[in-house]
Amino acid sequence: MKDLLLEIGTEEMPANIMPSLVSQFKTLAEQKLAEARLSFENIKIYATPRRLTAYVAGAAEKQSDEVLDKRGPSVQAAYDKDGNPTRALQGFARGQHVDVSSVEVKDNYVYAHVVNEGRPAIEVLPEVFTAMVSGLNYPKGMRWGNEEFKFLRPIRWIVALIGNEVVPMEIAHVKSSHVSRGHRVLSHGEVIINEPKDYVEAMRKAFVIVDIDERREMIKKQLQDLADKLGGKLWHNAGLLEEINFIVEYSTALYGKIDEEFLKLPVPAVVTPMRDHQRYYPLHKEDGSLLPYFLTVRNGGTKALDNVRVGNERVLRARLDDAKFFFNNDRKKSLEEHRADLVRINYQEGMGNMLDKSDRLMKLSGALAEDWGFTDEEKADTRRAAFLSKADLSTELVKEFTELQGEMGREYAMLDGEKQTVADAIFEQYMPRFAGDILPGTAAGRALSVADKLDNLAATFLRGMIPTGSQDPFALRRQTIGAVHILNAGKIHWDIRRGIAGALALLPGTEEQKQTAETAILSFFRDRIRQILLSDGIAYDIIDAVLAGELTDIYDAFLKAQSMTESKLKENTELRQAVTRLHNITKNAEEGLVSADLFREDAEKALWDAYQKVEGKVHSLYAAHDYAAAMPLLDTLTQPVNHYLDDVMVMDKDEKVRNNRLAMLKTVLALFDGWGDFSKLV
Repeated sequence: MKDLLLEIGTEEMPANIMPSLVSQFKTLAEQKLAEARLSFENIKIYATPRRLTAYVAGAAEKQSDEVLDKRGPSVQAAYDKDGNPTRALQGFARGQHVDVSSVEVKDNYVYAHVVNEGRPAIEVLPEVFTAMVSGLNYPKGMRWGNEEFKFLRPIRWIVALIGNEVVPMEIAHVKSSHVSRGHRVLSHGEVIINEPKDYVEAMRKAFVIVDIDERREMIKKQLQDLADKLGGKLWHNAGLLEEINFIVEYSTALYGKIDEEFLKLPVPAVVTPMRDHQRYYPLHKEDGSLLPYFLTVRNGGTKALDNVRVGNERVLRARLDDAKFFFNNDRKKSLEEHRADLVRINYQEGMGNMLDKSDRLMKLSGALAEDWGFTDEEKADTRRAAFLSKADLSTELVKEFTELQGEMGREYAMLDGEKQTVADAIFEQYMPRFAGDILPGTAAGRALSVADKLDNLAATFLRGMIPTGSQDPFALRRQTIGAVHILNAGKIHWDIRRGIAGALALLPGTEEQKQTAETAILSFFRDRIRQILLSDGIAYDIIDAVLAGELTDIYDAFLKAQSMTESKLKENTELRQAVTRLHNITKNAEEGLVSADLFREDAEKALWDAYQKVEGKVHSLYAAHDYAAAMPLLDTLTQPVNHYLDDVMVMDKDEKVRNNRLAMLKTVLALFDGWGDFSKLV
């Protein structure tokens, strides 16, 4: 057993692509080694902006033998009438390098048992390593020089080792060796990697921390130590930390000062240019106000750190000067006065401008507030928040820093003296902004957020721009999942069809177009609900059961799935089989009124009596969404249903009797279907 190492050295790669490359590289290493029949103990991926490395521990020095059963001609073609091998069989045996007498007969064919002896790993690895590199996917590759090979960035060196031997390979005219490179500034000369086990420490001595987790923790500790020294709280941001982690190879945290004049700006107006544009960390006090410092991370050591600090302060001062200028200009008008300028901002082609959208949101969120039983005060807050919801998009600060949409709307609303709930709802309309983000906390915010998402869905689907595959330019999947989470977190029982139809009604288009769009949007919601339930650990057949009918109350669908899981309904096989029998016999039957006067058999009367005893109680529990509590009542119908189907000829010659029996079974089945389609359970 020997360790393997493959390091692809490049020019600096984009930080946002790196997490995906790391994941892909490990998957490709596992896949290609398995295909090459080279066993191994484990794989570790290292990465920095300039390198992508796979470290394979305990790899086999030789392929395992390949054992194959090769099928040859049929028995009739392989032997003559006397049982002697034909020329066809002799040719097949010769081609497989086996003796004719060693072939076996199976399934009327002859088979040759072939063993391909494994080759030494060093002969196989060039192809494996090359496939690992060429198999990577990224948004846009590049060529350099006269090369035909494409990669994310130009490849400058390759280290490929098995033990202390170099694996001979070449990519884009770069040949493998045991020579790597250290930090651009702090390291001088070549870095020799004698064996894979020396790699991490050799790179550390060359001022490169190749271990992603170690480098991340190093950055976090340096930042936290500085924050503690300055007496502030670090404004943590996981995305920023990950980005910085793939920008530096050797980190040194430092701090700079923020001019006091900029601290008079609203906090988001300072934090966003600092964090999202300059990759700086703000420091804040216990009350959330900012300290006059920022933290940043240098890709290098401590030499001339004061010069670096001054340079960063100069850059940030220019950005905050812009923010201050835009803010002061914006404050010459109230947020409400900015609203009129929305007429100059297009929404979507053929769907009006942002002022039109704001007007639609007033109507749609108002309808939601009515449906959701808001108080008069909550309804007024919702209308006001919807009225002002998009006004900040016409402000200079948001035009310059688009990440501030909603945030500056809230800040400007507060400065104008709007209610806190109204200001919060303006900000909450965009929630959740990403996976794991918080959800709206106000009633007005929930209504406005769902209304905004429904309007976006309706407009985009009416234009025929339905997301397909990985293409989702308007982030409709995220928005739909967000709407589902808002309804669930708010415990809102509401027919989603009303919201979709209401959103479509406010947009241009024919009735036929809107009906097509409504069907497509409902299907889109159903797919997202299925995805969420699966991620919650709900079995696929339970999901099929609760989503079998028409999608209406989203929150109720989640309650049904949860109660079906917790009540262990799938384990009640007798009940499920009874319901399946009902489904099978009534699948082509129509609903109708049941007449007790047409009962002829005792089993009919017994089933009807059992049904009438529980029907009211079950519907009451369904109305309260307490599905698990209905299970014992439904279970009392199991035996009457089975006796009925065993003893009664449902398809009676008398049409009235036949229809009455089918109608009763259909009525009984409907009681079960109120929870879900039990026949979908496996």
